[in-house]
Amino acid sequence: MDIVRQLVEQRPDFFANKPAGDGGAKPINDFIFASPGLSYSYLIKTKAGRIVVNTGMGFEGPVHKRAYDAIAAGPTPYIILTQGHVDHVGGVHLFREPGTKLIAQRNNSACQADDARIRTVRGRQSAIWFGAQIEATIKLMRENPQSIIQDEPVPDITFDDRYDLDCGGMKLELLSVPGGETIDSLAIWLPEHKICFTGNMFGPLFPHFPNFNTIRGDRYRYFEPYLKSVARIRALEPEMLITGRYDPIVGKDLIRACLDRLEAAVSYVHRTTLDGMNAGKDIFTLMREIQLPDNLFVGQGYGKVSWGVRTIWEAYMGWFKADHTSELYPTRPSAIYADLVNAAGRDAILALGRKALDANDPEKANLFCEALLTATPNDKDVITLAIHAHEALIERSNASNFWETGWLRDRVVKLKASL
Repeated sequence: MDIVRQLVEQRPDFFANKPAGDGGAKPINDFIFASPGLSYSYLIKTKAGRIVVNTGMGFEGPVHKRAYDAIAAGPTPYIILTQGHVDHVGGVHLFREPGTKLIAQRNNSACQADDARIRTVRGRQSAIWFGAQIEATIKLMRENPQSIIQDEPVPDITFDDRYDLDCGGMKLELLSVPGGETIDSLAIWLPEHKICFTGNMFGPLFPHFPNFNTIRGDRYRYFEPYLKSVARIRALEPEMLITGRYDPIVGKDLIRACLDRLEAAVSYVHRTTLDGMNAGKDIFTLMREIQLPDNLFVGQGYGKVSWGVRTIWEAYMGWFKADHTSELYPTRPSAIYADLVNAAGRDAILALGRKALDANDPEKANLFCEALLTATPNDKDVITLAIHAHEALIERSNASNFWETGWLRDRVVKLKASL
């Protein structure tokens, strides 16, 4: 039995991820509680008060606070941020009291600054996947402009590699674990209980192939710090792993098997990508060819191996593929699509697109559609073929990857609307 595959199949996918609701906090044990949301928040009860781990988006903060006030009203000596993304920091202001210390890894402010720099463009692009959540947030902020605030907090305490904390007799070790999602990711280790909080260091799904890029928009993430962080968590030999979402993973052997598998899978993709590059294979060939063997199976519901290949290639070589002179200049290849369609004839190219789809090649069919739509954007036959190509891509993938499926479904909706 492959216990890693079994765990992947048992755990929820990212489509199950929902904003925080008033269902209260769920007990993990007698002193740790989880408040679900777009990214989970956690409460650790101690004799000196409560430690809040992550605070959700600003509009989720009041929900988390009501849940925790019902369990342990305070005081709140510490808030700990496992990373600086907006779905972790937004509600900090609601939990800060006189004497509260906000703790984060030293790069937290840099992570928040990156988010701020691309906030507008990323927000616009993120609407493809998170449109409903964004609309709900805007509605809440309009109705409650004073109470719904997206915080941009400045930590009171930062550290580089490790920070030891004792709160009411509860010993915590905070460890830097960059690479999975952010440069400031940290893990919280409770050595007396063998419990490790990893936040989204492994991404929001575990154990899945890491998202070294995100088509939502973010900086590239790199495999070396990711692998070092995997090794750091594994060396702790945790018996419970509390990730950024969903139920904890319990069992020393199961956790070890997952960490071993993640390390082996990422190392394999990195090695085979480099081997292919040095053998002279182009990036698209490697994206098609490199797949994980069965014995290295991990989920691909958030990151994908083919995207990891592309990110590794570009991290080493940059954006220039050395295939075409046109790569050097700002004129898009699609700038000549309409001319080519007009020269070859709409009917001939439409026939090629249909032939490709009939041959079970929706990727190629979509390329013909993209060319045709630049020349005849309102052509119902072309739009219909494009819809069928996108639906075939969804079916081929079993709608398993959140980002790929979200993009394809959004395109189908927009194509159908254009009819």
